[in-house]
Amino acid sequence: MSLAIVNTRAKLGVEAPLVKVEAHLSNGLPALSIVGLPEAAVKESKDRVRSALLNSGFEFPARRITINLAPADLPKEGGRYDLAIAVGVLAASGQLPDEALAGYEFYGELALSGELRPVAGMLPAALRCAQAGAKIMLPPQNAQEASLVSALEVYAPATLGQLAAFLLGHERMTPIRQQERAAPRCKAPDMADIKGQFQAKRALEIAAAGNHNMLMFGPPGTGKTMLASRLVGILPELTEMEALETAAVNSVAGISLDMTQWRQRRFRAPHHTASAVALVGGGSNPKPGEISLAHNSVLFLDELPEFDRKVLEVLREPMESGEIVISRAAQQTTFPARFQLIAAMNPCPCGYSGHPEVACKCTEVQVSRYRQKISGPLLDRFDLHVEVPAVAINELQRAGRSENSAQIASRVNTARQTQLARAGCANQYLQGEPLEQHCQLGEKERQLLERALQRLGLSARAYHRVLRVARTIADLSGSPHIQAAHLLESLSFRALDRRREPQNEMPQAN
Repeated sequence: MSLAIVNTRAKLGVEAPLVKVEAHLSNGLPALSIVGLPEAAVKESKDRVRSALLNSGFEFPARRITINLAPADLPKEGGRYDLAIAVGVLAASGQLPDEALAGYEFYGELALSGELRPVAGMLPAALRCAQAGAKIMLPPQNAQEASLVSALEVYAPATLGQLAAFLLGHERMTPIRQQERAAPRCKAPDMADIKGQFQAKRALEIAAAGNHNMLMFGPPGTGKTMLASRLVGILPELTEMEALETAAVNSVAGISLDMTQWRQRRFRAPHHTASAVALVGGGSNPKPGEISLAHNSVLFLDELPEFDRKVLEVLREPMESGEIVISRAAQQTTFPARFQLIAAMNPCPCGYSGHPEVACKCTEVQVSRYRQKISGPLLDRFDLHVEVPAVAINELQRAGRSENSAQIASRVNTARQTQLARAGCANQYLQGEPLEQHCQLGEKERQLLERALQRLGLSARAYHRVLRVARTIADLSGSPHIQAAHLLESLSFRALDRRREPQNEMPQAN
């Protein structure tokens, strides 16, 4: 047969569209041409394939060979198509039976010796391959990554010759299974290390329980970064599906997978000099940014006002939608970006506004200009505004340790399970009818919230966030309904809303 079709997949963000490698042999001067929008690395594969076939003991056909990568309008890049092209040439020239290729997808870069080399972005391809009901052939270095997809049959030949021997029935090959390893919880910093800061620790527990975004403000050296770094230690472990989504993003980004910790949440903390592309992703060949690498995990932005305002503003849409769409002239690439945002800032440029012992040297204009670096719409997207004041010396010197992360994590897990059983998601993601259904208020609570909204001038977005946080506080206390005390505590975490100064004190529950 002079025509063979081999299945593989392209890398397009975290998607893996099917690519059919069509190999055709015809009469004419010996040549090998590749069509179907290949970029330079794909065009060069013809030389790698020729040497790999010859060094593996196969005949390279002395005929005109045309390789078509369909669909033709999808850009193809990298060396991931080498193996599929080589198998196509072997099948088209009759050195491999065409029927042996049915039900398989082929991936891998070829060395000149015929050895298979690893390629990036294999996990998205493995997920789509499993959904299509196919088996996968790939390099041994990618095998454990692909084996995370439990429904997929994974084969990992070391060389082109070994693969051909298996397809010809001359050699047996055992499918790679996911290695069952003990996966101890990641050794994260412990909450017991933090002295004082009881309100901030309480806010961190609420944020963890409901997956809420949180902004901490206070003088330097009060423990804001310490608190943020301990959030991962009290969050629930990733579910299998969440872990696969996160691993798929890391695979596309070329980050190696630690099999012992692949279900642990990540803590990403980019520097405030990061560009918008570094934060949200992009480039001529779009790659995921920090918000996608923090998918299902924590993104910490320290010194928030020091970030460029244009950089911060690009966070607004993905914070609501849970994804980022990067548009280029030829295509659009979508990366997941459902992250929990924790940020920290000083109250003023010098950092000591409101400090009990150090005098602030900033003018009102400087303080106002500093705080206006964070726009109102972005501030609205933080569910919790938490003041982290200076800790007294006697508190720092007090013997003993406070509640540890394991104790807090137990309460957080209980509250999160309650939310999943009730609505199928964390409270942060309640919208529309589910929000109204699960955050119903009694008459007394409704009047209390109405008075608070009038006095504080909260936006509709802030109103819904107050309800979600109150629902989380109720879950932590084991209450089926939102009570006045839960609303008051939730309202106490809106300290930086600036649309209107309170006319009087905070409304009290009757």
